[in-house]
Amino acid sequence: MAADGREGKANVDPKLLELLACPLTKGPLAWDPERGELISRVAKLAYPVRDGIPIMLPSEARSISAEDVLSPPRLSGPS
Repeated sequence: MAADGREGKANVDPKLLELLACPLTKGPLAWDPERGELISRVAKLAYPVRDGIPIMLPSEARSISAEDVLSPPRLSGPS
């Protein structure tokens, strides 16, 4: 297991991604497979996914910069 709690590169079920929303903005989330995080572009927060479980607590989220929010090639949403 990695030191940050992630094992390899996890995936998020697209159906689960459709159901999840940012707890602060109630807006959609995008999956960042490179970092294993769910991204709220509006809140500029990245929620971790640990052992396949999204941690949807704002206190556990990482703040992201405007550049991270605007780099859609590595971010993906539901198909």
